[in-house]
Amino acid sequence: MERYSDLNKQFINGKWVDGADTAIIDNLNPFSDKVIHSLNSANHADVDAAFAAAKSAQAAWRDTNPLLKRDILLKAAENLWARKEEFIEWLAVETGSTYIKAYVETQQARDILIEAASFPNRMHGAIQPSTIDGKESYIYRKPLGVIALISPWNFPLYLSMRTIAPSLGTGNTVVVKPASQSIVTGGTLIAKVLEEAGLPAGVLNIVIGKSDVIGDYFTGHPVSRMVSFTGSTPVGRGIGKIAGEGLKKSALELGGNNVFIVLDNADVDYAVEAAAFGRFLHQGQACISVNRIMVHESLYDEFKKKFVEKVKALPYGDALNPTNVVGPVIDHKALQRILAVIAKSVEAGAIVECGNHWEGNLLTPTVLSGITNDMPIFQEEIFGPAVGLISFKDDDEAVELANGTAFGLSGAIHTKDVYRGMQLARRIETGMMHINDQTANDEVHAPFGGERSSGTGRFGGNFILDELTTVQWVSVQYQNRQYPF
Repeated sequence: MERYSDLNKQFINGKWVDGADTAIIDNLNPFSDKVIHSLNSANHADVDAAFAAAKSAQAAWRDTNPLLKRDILLKAAENLWARKEEFIEWLAVETGSTYIKAYVETQQARDILIEAASFPNRMHGAIQPSTIDGKESYIYRKPLGVIALISPWNFPLYLSMRTIAPSLGTGNTVVVKPASQSIVTGGTLIAKVLEEAGLPAGVLNIVIGKSDVIGDYFTGHPVSRMVSFTGSTPVGRGIGKIAGEGLKKSALELGGNNVFIVLDNADVDYAVEAAAFGRFLHQGQACISVNRIMVHESLYDEFKKKFVEKVKALPYGDALNPTNVVGPVIDHKALQRILAVIAKSVEAGAIVECGNHWEGNLLTPTVLSGITNDMPIFQEEIFGPAVGLISFKDDDEAVELANGTAFGLSGAIHTKDVYRGMQLARRIETGMMHINDQTANDEVHAPFGGERSSGTGRFGGNFILDELTTVQWVSVQYQNRQYPF
């Protein structure tokens, strides 16, 4: 099986073409900072061509036999899994993904294709009685039309596929703008695997461009009926504003400041294992990573000692080395932001227990203790391999601290009393909570999304099906109606 080629091209109306703008995008390896390849940015004309292709193809794709839609998505899942090592290598080279992270992400991308393959036969409507004599009401579920997707760099393969596959399964067509740091894993690899599966031209289009060249134009393009975005809260606010002005639907999965709570009756050893995985998977560069570790004061010293020992032992380095579990952060700008959060927290009184050494874009796994709720490492989304520990005295204080930021995406609670954990979970203002696990959970059939500054809408199962469709009421007056005038 030959490896995919021409991955630094635009994919518009079934053709692989160069971008028409003179601005150049360099795709960098975050570990070595070497250029993988370069390409010309798309411009407004490329964006127009992509949306025109998607609009032209949508009616035929909507009316395509649901079994054919199913078969294309299942074939894409089969093709992707047959090439999993190729996808895993690309995730390592392009985004610094360690082997375990890249493997899980590739598996999730396959799983969402399989889940979405059931969507063509899940476009359920309804028949309901009417309050008018001699009338029947029919409710039809229909695709929205053209979906615009702006995907992130951190889990690009899955987080792109999370919108693409369900959109295709519900009869929509899609135009994707992948992040400039993940043009292959968030865009062109996906186009290749679906093209190979037999997806018709124009149904999926990939435009790769600098945000300052095409960003707002892409978001506000009049052809799209919905904008799907995963990324930071500040950028998401801007996208939501543009979408709102265009009266588009939007699904915005934004930042997280996820709390990991260790109650006084928790299994400390197990909690340490869960917290380390939830924080340092993909260097903590996930919206659902553990971001704040809160430990009951009676267990704080024991947890801190064992957690620091665990973190010190984590192997780190080049993501291409399968024994490493922590790789580089995405770029130098991200590293400097993380270091600034650590430095400001230390200035405010936090203590570095381990880590805080860096070379290139590699930051050693870092733990801070003595955290208070006014420090940057408590209030901000870190998005890197660093985390702070804070103690609390009772459940009420735990809830107050957990709700003490603007975010509300995910969370975890460790306790031997599951019912107590469930009661506590419902008091925390977040879209997802996990009892006796860590915060980084995403299942293709479950509702995924946040509250407050963590976004709007839900992905997964029937929840994303609802986001990507609309309903139409068609009534039939089968007996002549008597009008009052």
